[in-house]
Amino acid sequence: MSDRYAKLVADLLAAADIKIGGTRPWDIAVRDPRFYKRAIAGGAIGLGESFMDGFWDCAALDQAIARMLHADLRDKLQLKPWMAADIIAAQLPNLRYVWPGLRPFLSRFRSLKAVAETHYEAGNDFYAVVLDKRMIYSCGYWAAAKTLDEAEHAKLSMSCRKLDLRPGQRVLDIGCGWGGFAKYAAENFGVSVVGYTISAEQRAHATENCKGLPIEIRLDDYRNITGRYDRAASFGMFEHVGRGNFDAYMQVVDRTLTDDGLFLLETVGDDVSNSRCNPWFQKYIFSAPTSMFPSIKEIAASAERRFTVEDWHNFGADYAPTLRAWNDNLVAHRDWVVSRYGERFYRMYMFYFLSCAGAFEARVYQMWQILFAKRGLAAGFRAR
Repeated sequence: MSDRYAKLVADLLAAADIKIGGTRPWDIAVRDPRFYKRAIAGGAIGLGESFMDGFWDCAALDQAIARMLHADLRDKLQLKPWMAADIIAAQLPNLRYVWPGLRPFLSRFRSLKAVAETHYEAGNDFYAVVLDKRMIYSCGYWAAAKTLDEAEHAKLSMSCRKLDLRPGQRVLDIGCGWGGFAKYAAENFGVSVVGYTISAEQRAHATENCKGLPIEIRLDDYRNITGRYDRAASFGMFEHVGRGNFDAYMQVVDRTLTDDGLFLLETVGDDVSNSRCNPWFQKYIFSAPTSMFPSIKEIAASAERRFTVEDWHNFGADYAPTLRAWNDNLVAHRDWVVSRYGERFYRMYMFYFLSCAGAFEARVYQMWQILFAKRGLAAGFRAR
């Protein structure tokens, strides 16, 4: 049986010009023959977990993933009757990730141990060594940048200019992370900022990082946002609220934004309206069970009758070098990461960063910044 899986995997990879045991950077090396069945029967989760467990390696994993996506290998895979038992055995423990519609039912039977096993909690110390100096956990802007710090600085500058920030304005930062945007905006544009996060660890870091500035970091859910704001921004959070909450999210912004207010939404986007996220990401990376990448149609529907779209900027190609830079930092601190979190955690984040880099390289995913105006800009949007 294992020979059948080995031939099937080899034939599929050949369709993407990837060779097992080859010498090109995107060729893969199989370290454990269990990889073949696991990658087929386990689907996306099996492919990622087998990498985490050291069953296979690739010198340029991002290039390999990009080639797999360009070749549409998932559509080329033809399931055979002899695979049925293996697929059932591999998929049963992961039903809540493979079929999200079952989550409400299955959650009744999930133990605390099972929940803990599905999510790795990385502390501020991990992100401090992986991210840029401001700890911006979203896409940089690489038009003129040569380093990660420069790319993230360029993105912050571009974002503030799009929002047309002016001294004295009150700014809402939804999902403020470690306070990087809030601090940059307050220091460089003279605004005050109220940031919302649901992470106590992020709030503690952001509060300390922004000390002495007109910035308040609140530990609360976005649905409980209060106050009135001249501007609002959200970087990399919309992907996690879930399709069922898109309308509620926009309603919160509409309710809290002044009539002449602007809202900058930055989100990873999908070219099609999907019902689920990649199940490996859902299991190991995204803490929210509702996480998914929205489509243009879904964002537009939630904004309709609330906002005028002044600008829709796609810089998705820039996420690939951002993710590679994060991975370079991960590799540079390998010994520390492994000693602190373990080898499997290290390989998990390597797979996350590089597989995502491959997806953005293949332009399967997009990176959108959308500028909304509460009542439309009289002169339109001009500067980027």
